[in-house]
Amino acid sequence: MTDLNNRKPLDIRRRSIYLLPNLFTTGALFAGFYAIVQAMNGKFESAAVAVFIAMVLDGLDGRVARMTRTQSEFGAEYDSLSDMVSFGVAPSLLMYEWAFRDLGKVGWFAAFIYCACTALRLARFNTNHDTIDKRFFQGLPSPAAAALVAGFIWVMNDYGYTGTEVRWVAIALTVFAGLSMVSNINFYSFKDLNMRKSVPFIAIFLLALFFILISSYPPGVLFLLFLGYSISGYVSWLYGLRKPKTPPLL
Repeated sequence: MTDLNNRKPLDIRRRSIYLLPNLFTTGALFAGFYAIVQAMNGKFESAAVAVFIAMVLDGLDGRVARMTRTQSEFGAEYDSLSDMVSFGVAPSLLMYEWAFRDLGKVGWFAAFIYCACTALRLARFNTNHDTIDKRFFQGLPSPAAAALVAGFIWVMNDYGYTGTEVRWVAIALTVFAGLSMVSNINFYSFKDLNMRKSVPFIAIFLLALFFILISSYPPGVLFLLFLGYSISGYVSWLYGLRKPKTPPLL
């Protein structure tokens, strides 16, 4: 038998299940499940909001785990499975119920492309997250892709458009979000921002202004925010293609 006393504390921590970060993950999972139920009941705005709530909770679980030093292999796997439900199944089913139902095979195929790309994106992240530059995501992050899809539904629903009226735009947006997740385009991760570092007063003012802007019209501002983020990677990629490469030194 293996002597438990000889195990390293880190090994024991990795095999442990911690309550606090996994509570946030469970909350994100519930929000994704709730979005699916609401979409099936035809309450599309509630479903879209639930996807955004899942995104917030998903962003908190990892930060809480790092702050409390309760990271574990179980938590990482649980988080990935929760992401598949909240940012893969829920948005694709929501979009299908809202806009694709009357399109037959074209509709469910477009929804499946998004769902499959989410699974591939998460699998790739789990296998190479230790080898890539932490400043960037390889491919569009699944929460951002889900926010793009849910935000579009939220805005269109708020303006009184039905999914049938904008279904071809919805197909283009859904496929774009899905393929962006499995692309090799780099998207800034914001992980190198140091929250403990002192900042000028203008930064606090701009942050407050940002929250005021979101509160003024959440659907439109959030959708434009994530649309801009999803395009930013391609803009950076095109800029890199145009930038002349430095010739090697002889």
